[in-house]
Amino acid sequence: MAELNLHAYQEEVAQRALQGENIIIWLPTGGGKTRAAVYVAQRHLETKPRAKVVVLVNMVHLVEQHCSKEFDLFLGKQYKVLPVTGDSDEKDFFGKVLRKTDLIVCTAQILYNSMINAEEDKHVELSDITLLIIDECHHTHKDSVYSKIMSCYVEKKMKNQGPLPQILGLTASPGTGGKKTLETAMEHVLTICANMDSAIVSTKNYLPELKQKVPRPRKEFEITEKRPVDPLGDHIKWMMLQIHEFMDLPRDVHLRECGTQEYEQDVVELEKRGVSENNRVMARCALHLRQYNDALLINDTLRMIDAYNSLRDFYANTTAMDGTDFFLVGLFEENQVELSRLAIDPSCENPKMAKLESTLLEQFGTKKDSKGILFTKTRKSVHCLYEWILGNAALQGAGINAAKLIGAGNGNMTQKEQRETIRNFHSGSLNLLIATSIAEEGLDIPECNFVVRYGLLTNDIAQLQASGRARAPDSVYSVVASRGGRELVRERINEYLEELVKKAVAKVQEMNNYDFRQKISQVQREGMNLHRLAVQKKDDKRHRFAAANVQLKCRSCFKSVASGSDIRLVEGMHYVNINPEFRNEFKVGADIDSPRQFKDWEQGRKILCNNGNCNKKWGFEMKFKGVAVLATLKIASFALLTPEGQSTVKKWKDAPFPVDDFDFIKYCKKHFPDIQDQD
Repeated sequence: MAELNLHAYQEEVAQRALQGENIIIWLPTGGGKTRAAVYVAQRHLETKPRAKVVVLVNMVHLVEQHCSKEFDLFLGKQYKVLPVTGDSDEKDFFGKVLRKTDLIVCTAQILYNSMINAEEDKHVELSDITLLIIDECHHTHKDSVYSKIMSCYVEKKMKNQGPLPQILGLTASPGTGGKKTLETAMEHVLTICANMDSAIVSTKNYLPELKQKVPRPRKEFEITEKRPVDPLGDHIKWMMLQIHEFMDLPRDVHLRECGTQEYEQDVVELEKRGVSENNRVMARCALHLRQYNDALLINDTLRMIDAYNSLRDFYANTTAMDGTDFFLVGLFEENQVELSRLAIDPSCENPKMAKLESTLLEQFGTKKDSKGILFTKTRKSVHCLYEWILGNAALQGAGINAAKLIGAGNGNMTQKEQRETIRNFHSGSLNLLIATSIAEEGLDIPECNFVVRYGLLTNDIAQLQASGRARAPDSVYSVVASRGGRELVRERINEYLEELVKKAVAKVQEMNNYDFRQKISQVQREGMNLHRLAVQKKDDKRHRFAAANVQLKCRSCFKSVASGSDIRLVEGMHYVNINPEFRNEFKVGADIDSPRQFKDWEQGRKILCNNGNCNKKWGFEMKFKGVAVLATLKIASFALLTPEGQSTVKKWKDAPFPVDDFDFIKYCKKHFPDIQDQD
């Protein structure tokens, strides 16, 4: 077993936890919060009779990482340490596994599912756990899984329904919750403390050691001037105006400036309105306007050809059903040649790209062993920047060997691919990661010489965590942005908020224990009342209409295709249509790009609307227990026709009708009478 050695500041922040107190450890990225938690867990296992430790993470890839590189590494020879994910068989009898294990590292969802499952082998009570460690605990707010678990904890505490586990939270920053004043930021910190039922602890006596261990990078702003002319952007805006005129917008609709996030919000609401009013012209035009606005946003951040390609790819998969579709498709086709010509005019290229190129060349030109991360907003921009770097002779000549790092699932990287990429970055065969926010938080990424943030508008926590990745000696944190642009403004605001967090935490730490506990209790009581109201409101909404009185209509062609009474819930996650007649309403498309396969189910082909040329993607086939082939539906692909009108929802949990659980035995008896009952 590896020897567990701590820095003095780590021992300091762990002391109150060693006394059995609930605390949040606040240390910067790279400061060794997890190692301090291992130390607390070790002492807890040594001293607490019948100790059971559960470590919660908020992302699947962190389960194996925290287990293999921290908890199992230091505790595995003396104690039984086990990682559990959605892919693990152990999740199906989590309660039984917990009783036989000393320490489990798992996602918060696994624990929560076990808490609400009544089956003996699956069920877990908080009283079964003696120490609960919550990684990245600043996410314990709003409707997160962390919040659901801790709401249960606080409710039991207020009702004296013990015993309850000791709580240990870990965070690089509690954040300000978007608050801009010291008083309101302090309220946010107190809310996080109340949600965690914990005090917040940081080093006081060993700040010099911490600063030496985790040096802050030198910040540089790489500022560009706005391009003097933008013929591609101007032409796209002209096309959007043609769509505005075709729609004959209602007088009460006021769309903001094209090419902004505000305009995107406006057309998203316009599409919803079109669906609710059964106005296909409005709904379809709004959908296409969003694609044009995306192209403008890409044109502002990436290359012009990337903006053009985003539109080209969208229309390559768009077919016409009626006059509205013929107009929209025709408008693009009539202008496609002009758009493609403008997109390759080098005299009008995005100046940010040239600035990004010079920034990367400076890093790799001066230090041949340089290693860094290029952070960008979307998965699409990661792909575009990767292709640009591969095709850029100057960057290739500088020895840049780049790879993409994006989230798992939905046709993106698998966890295995993520691990392989990070492994190659560790070894030095890769020296640049082009990443979304996944690389900001938690991942075991080695020290970098530099970090570049490009085209990003994020909160103070994300900015702090990104900068924390550049922690090699003399490292650089660069921001590439247009002069006076929103990214620059946001960066300055986040700098202010970062200082505000420090002041707010200091104020909270200065409170005497009585006042702190009184305030925490008050926030908890208010929070529980709000939680009960929210649960009641959600339950009322879920039972607003009988399932049989709700029709599901394709969100694209508006054809009614199913009844709410046909829907069932499989394993608490998958909403499926069990009506055999539904098979006539869809056709199957290509296989899922990266199909998932678990113990009881596996993904099949995509399913699409079968009405004419609609082809709206509805979901995918799912093979359940090797027998039942079910249509798994995404509710965002449908309009809901209720007795009070037509509307849309993003997620099934917001559907205004109840959905019964899927009964596999009953389904098999009905559809496969020759098959014997299965457990």
